[in-house]
Amino acid sequence: MKAFWNFLGLLAIMILSLFLAVITGDYGPWYFAWLVGTTMIVLIAAAGAVMFEKQEEEQQDKKGSTH
Repeated sequence: MKAFWNFLGLLAIMILSLFLAVITGDYGPWYFAWLVGTTMIVLIAAAGAVMFEKQEEEQQDKKGSTH
């Protein structure tokens, strides 16, 4: 039964994708690039913030252990 629901979910995604492709027409690649680019910018910014926090935490730990 789980495979059936997975199939229906993927079928719904495919139908929605085809519908959006027909609606957007020639602008489809632009919208796709915009969505992927925006997602990547957000993910890269979040990863940078996590790295910054980790480095700052390690620096604070290093200062605390020497004094």
